[in-house]
Amino acid sequence: MKRSGTKSNPRLASLIVTLRDASRANEANIWREIAKRLDTSRKNYAEVNISKINRYAQEGETLLVPGKVLGSGVLEQSVTVAALHFSESAVNKITGANGTCMSIEELLRDNPKGRHVRILR
Repeated sequence: MKRSGTKSNPRLASLIVTLRDASRANEANIWREIAKRLDTSRKNYAEVNISKINRYAQEGETLLVPGKVLGSGVLEQSVTVAALHFSESAVNKITGANGTCMSIEELLRDNPKGRHVRILR
């Protein structure tokens, strides 16, 4: 059966529309890019381990993962991570390092211009 191209998850479909609207309203191309990445097939979503976050992030940085954050590895610095989904162990490791986990919707609300946010995939 061929899919129609629309997302069956209402949260995800709403998020994609919200990101596109925010991109136009705030002239922030980062939200358009995230909407484009989330509008693809789920098998193309990013799956980022804590070890990759630790390797590429700086202390106090804000990272955005258009997919899921997984708990493999050790996190040594305090970072803010926004993602579509988090594994339970990833949340424990991020909060254990005095970091913050948030949804993409929360990041959009807190930072509508998308400034100083790095996309990690």
